[in-house]
Order: sequence, then structure tokens, then C-alpha cells
Amino acid sequence: MATPDLFEEPFDPEDYVERLAWRQHGGGSKGGAENFDPQMLLNVFTHTIEELKVLNEKTQRRVEKLEQLSQKEEKEHKARVAELQKLNQMALNQFQELDERINHIATKVVHLGDQLEGVNIPRARAVEAEKLMKYFSEFLSGDIKSDIFTDPFRLQEAADIIQKLHLIAQELPPDKFDAAKDRIAAKYLEIESNLVEQFKTAHQAGQKEEMKEVAAVLLNFKGYSHCIDAFIFQSQKHAMWHTDVFRGITRLCEEVNQLVLDVFSQPENVMGKFVLNVYEGKLQNHIQESLDKHRSDTEKYLKTLFQLFQQTSQLSADLSKYKLGSDTNFLNKLTKHIFGKYLESYIGVETTFLKSRMDIILNRYYNSINHQKRQIPSGGIHDLQARIRNKTNLNIGPAIETYGGETFLSQEVAINLLQESKEALKRCELLSSSKDLPASAVRIFDILFEKLCMEHIDYAVDIGLQAISIPEPKTEPEIYFFDVVGQGNAIFHLLEKQFSDALVPLIISTPRYQEAVTRKREIMELIDSKLDGGLDRTITAMVGWIKHILTTEQKKTDFRPEDDSALMELYTPACHKVTNFIRKEIIKMRDSLDGKNLDATLTEFGVRFHRLVYEHLQQFTYNPRGGMLAICDVNEYRKCVKDELKVALVDSLFETLHALCNLLVVVPDNLKLVCTGEQLASLDRSVVMSFVQLRADHKTGRLGKLFADFAQKTRERAGTGPSEHVALQ
Repeated sequence: MATPDLFEEPFDPEDYVERLAWRQHGGGSKGGAENFDPQMLLNVFTHTIEELKVLNEKTQRRVEKLEQLSQKEEKEHKARVAELQKLNQMALNQFQELDERINHIATKVVHLGDQLEGVNIPRARAVEAEKLMKYFSEFLSGDIKSDIFTDPFRLQEAADIIQKLHLIAQELPPDKFDAAKDRIAAKYLEIESNLVEQFKTAHQAGQKEEMKEVAAVLLNFKGYSHCIDAFIFQSQKHAMWHTDVFRGITRLCEEVNQLVLDVFSQPENVMGKFVLNVYEGKLQNHIQESLDKHRSDTEKYLKTLFQLFQQTSQLSADLSKYKLGSDTNFLNKLTKHIFGKYLESYIGVETTFLKSRMDIILNRYYNSINHQKRQIPSGGIHDLQARIRNKTNLNIGPAIETYGGETFLSQEVAINLLQESKEALKRCELLSSSKDLPASAVRIFDILFEKLCMEHIDYAVDIGLQAISIPEPKTEPEIYFFDVVGQGNAIFHLLEKQFSDALVPLIISTPRYQEAVTRKREIMELIDSKLDGGLDRTITAMVGWIKHILTTEQKKTDFRPEDDSALMELYTPACHKVTNFIRKEIIKMRDSLDGKNLDATLTEFGVRFHRLVYEHLQQFTYNPRGGMLAICDVNEYRKCVKDELKVALVDSLFETLHALCNLLVVVPDNLKLVCTGEQLASLDRSVVMSFVQLRADHKTGRLGKLFADFAQKTRERAGTGPSEHVALQ
């Protein structure tokens, strides 16, 4: 049967129909076809529809009844709300009337109060004046008998009276009232002194409220500063000073600041005066004692000064959180005042110490290697001797001394000097004023330039230049200058880094920056020019020794052997000696040089060595076996420079030279083809034919005719302009 309960939420029509069908036997969708009775299901649906219609009618009647009831209640509610609004309006009107009456009465009360005050103030003043006249008459007569001036428990009342009497006494004419004025002044000082003592007693007892009351009374007295002084003295007297003065001051100020805030009406001024007293007292004494103790030891003095100034600056930063008056720069001024006399002389002490310290480091190094520095001769006859020695093989002037390969350069010494200047710059940055800092920093770095660059590096370079062999030595030269260049460049890198990291930030925005950069560039260019000249002379000496080997070791008969036994050695003894020397010296180059210095030096040496070999080969006449031996020598040179120098230009030059040497062994019929081949096509024909001329058979047979034809063509081409081919360098 259909009931309203079946339609409660959530209602699903399909589910309702399905449940209705399931209630009938065989009516569900899963009941099976054999039990399905459609007529029965139809009857159930028809009956249910009728029931639903009846239920719908009942529900509709109920809804109508509820609507009528709701409309009735709505009308009643509106009536009640209207009545409440009317009552609320009446209450509001009554409140407005009451407010107007209250304002009217308040106005009358204020007016009455003003009238009463107008009457009471003159009366109170009269009473106060009567009291003051009574007390003044006692001071005038000299018979002071009022309890207020004798009772210690009424000290603050007496202070108020005597302060007023003191002000009145200042306006009285002299002579007649001098005695009274003196008595008032004496009592004023007595009460003031008693108040200060009372404040001290309260301070010692830790009675903040009493301290606050007494301080408020003393605020109107001239001796109020005595109260503050007593407070400052008592605060420090009972302080437990830490072994670290700075930590002790920080902790004391933290404790005192809270007490100052609780006691004094103007805490900023009191706290500022307290800090001033601490700085100019305990702190200044500590700084003076610490610095005076190290006056005889400049290094300790400078380190102590730096440390103390740093700690004081940090202390000022820590105390800046307290209100110390209206001057925001108060603590900085205090710090500069305490350190004033030390900072004025600081840079002079710093530079004097730095010079002395660097001299000690340098002297210690030279003593460790048993070397006595000497003056390097220059100018006049010495320069002339050096030029003659470098241009010729005349070894005039003092004998060359190599000092056993000692470079007289030390990275350890350089690091020590740099560290000293770094520490000096660090101190300078902190201790110098912003106005003096750029000049002082440059002054420190100038000392570093002088000691490190001029007295150490430049001196070592000059010694190294003197040790370089003459251009064409007769004995194998000892090559040490590469080590000088390598160590000098390493030290320059360290100097350049410190210049950028330590000095530049201090002077970057000042005119001193350009001055320092110019000074550094001039010094480095001076030493670089000496290093470049030394490298050039060293390469010249190396090539000169190779030339000496080839000149003395290479015989005319080496390239005109009569049998094949010479070919068994693969290269001549002179070639073997030359390549061994080159490999040994290239190792030194690579160990000492790097970057562009290495590339430029290797290239220059390779080009000069190629020119020497080229000119050396043109001094001989070659038979076929000798030509093969020359090719073997050149091939060995080529392998040597390729493995050791690794310079593309030099490799190319020796490749071309190797191709030219092939002209010494090629059969006459193929000579023309080889001369015009790819490797030799870009060379000037005179260069090519100069090698053909070195053949022992260059004037015989077809080769002689080929050479004659080439000479004729060369003369014909000479009239048409310059050759289009490139000569071999």
C-alpha cells in the first residue's frame, strides 16, 4: 500500500517501481520468464496508481491547510513587529529627552566647578603663601623650629618647601635679606645633600620606588646632577667586572638600563651619561694600559690596537639599542675620542713597522741562502759592456756568475710579504678615517711594490740577466733564466690577486685608484721588459750553442759518404747532440713558463732554430747518400720540435724544410715534378733551386740543363715584377 513514508528523501522513481514489482511473485526483472504473470503485475500497478491518486488528494488538502495556517501566523507576526517598532520609537524619544537633560545638567556642573575652582585656587594659593611666609619668617629671624625641617621622615616635604623658598629668595633685594637668604641657601644645600644620601641608601638597598620618588624631588634641585653621579658611581662600584672588560660592560649596561628606565624621568640622558662615564673611565684605562704595555713591541702594539678598536666598535654597536640621547653619532664620537691620540699616529707607525718587517723577511731569506745583496751596476760603461756582450761573442766586463742556478726568488718570501701587507691593509681599513683611508691604503701598497717588486723581483731579474750566457758560447750554457721568469710570473699573479681583492675595494671610487693602477702597471712593465729581454737573450744563447755544435761537430764529409755504412746510424752525431740539448731545455721551459709566455717563447725558439738549420744545410754539398742522411737529420729535428714544442707554425716550417731536402735525393727525371709539387709550389723558385744547387750532380747531365733553364726563366720573370711566390723564412 502506498504511504507517505515511501516518498521520503532520497526518492528514486525507478527504484520505487522495481521494489513494487519485486513484491509480486514473478514480477521482478530477475524473476525468470517461466514465472512471469503480466496481468497480475498490471493489476498491481493499476491498484497502486489509484492509491497514489488518493494519497495525492490527501496530501494536497493537508498542504492547503498548512498554507492557511502559515498565512494566519504571518499576519499575527506582522502585527507584533509593528507594535514593537512603535514601542522602540517611544523609548528612543525618551532617551533623547534624557540625554538633553543630562547635557544641560553637566553644563551647569562644569560651570559650577569652574566657579568653585576660581574660588579654591586663590584660596589654596593664599594658604600656600601663608605657609611659605611662616617658614620664611623663621629663616628671617633665625629661629627655625618647624618639624618639617627637623623630622627626617618629612624630608621630601621639606625639599618642596625649601625649593620654593630658594626661588623666592632669589627675587629679594640684597642687604636687608642677606641673612635670610644665606640661611635658606644653607638649608637648601643640606636638604639636597640629605636627598642624595637617601637616594644612595635606597640604591644600595635596591628600593626602586624610593629611588624614583627621591629622583623626582631632586629633579627640581640644582644638584640633580649629583644624584645622577651618585647613581653612576654606585652602579659601577658594586659591579662584578668580568675578565673580559667588553663583556663586563655589555652586561653592566644591560642591568643598569632597566634600572634607569624604572627610576628616572629622563632615562635617555642618564643612560648616555652612564655610558660616557664607563667609556672615559674603565674602558679608556683598559685601552691605555693594554697599549702602553706593548709600546716597545710595535707588532703587538698594532695588533692590540686593531683588536681593541674592533672590540670597542662592536661594543658601541651592541649598546646602540639603548636610547642614549638625541645625538645618533654619540657612540662613534666616544670611540674616536678614546682612540684619538693613537689613531693620529697610526699610519706612521704602520708604515714604519711594515718596512722594517719586510726588510727582516728579505734579509732572513738572503741569509738563509748565504747571499749578500749587492748593488747591480747600471748606466755608462756597464750598459755598453752589456750591449757588446749581447751583440758579439766578446765576453768583456766581469765574468758571468750563475750562482749555482739560484734564482733569488722565493714564493714563500712573496707570500709572507703579501700577508704582512694584507694584515696592514686590514688594520688600515678599520683604523683610518674615511677621508684618509685611500691615501693610507695606497701608501701601504707602495711599500709592498718597493719591497716585493723592486727589492726582490727586480733584483733577482737583474742577477738572472747577468747570468745569461753570451750569444754564441763555446761551452754548453747553463740556462737558469726560465726559472726566474716562471717564479717571477707566479709571484706577479699573487700580487695581482691581492691588488684586486685587498686594495681596489678601498680606493675604487677615489682618484687614488687610477694612481695605484698606473704605479702597478709601470712597475710590471719595467720588470716585464727585463724578462722579455732576458728570454730573448736566453733563446739567443741556446741557438748560439746549437750553432756551435753544428759548426764544430758537423764535418763536410758527413753528407758525402762513400759507402752505405753512414746510413746505419739514422742521423749524424751532431744532430743527436742538438736534439738532446733541445729536449732538455724545452723541459725547463715548460716547467717554468705557462700561458702566452710559453707559447711565445716556444714559437720564437722554433723559428730561430729552423732558420739556423736551414742556413746550416746550405753550407754543404750532398751526394745521394748524404742527401738521405740530411733527410734523416731534418726528420729527427722535425720529430723533436713536433714532440717538444708543439707549435703549428714551427711544424709547418720543418715540413717544408723536409720537402726541400727531398730535392737532394730525387732522381733527375722526377726533379721537375717534385719542384712543382704541392709542398713546394708556394715557395720562391730561388729557394727551391738553392737546394737543387746543393746536389753534387747539379751541373751534370739533364740536371745541369734543368738548372740552366730555370735560371733563364727566373731572369725573364725578374723583368715583370716581384715574384708571386713566398720565400722560405
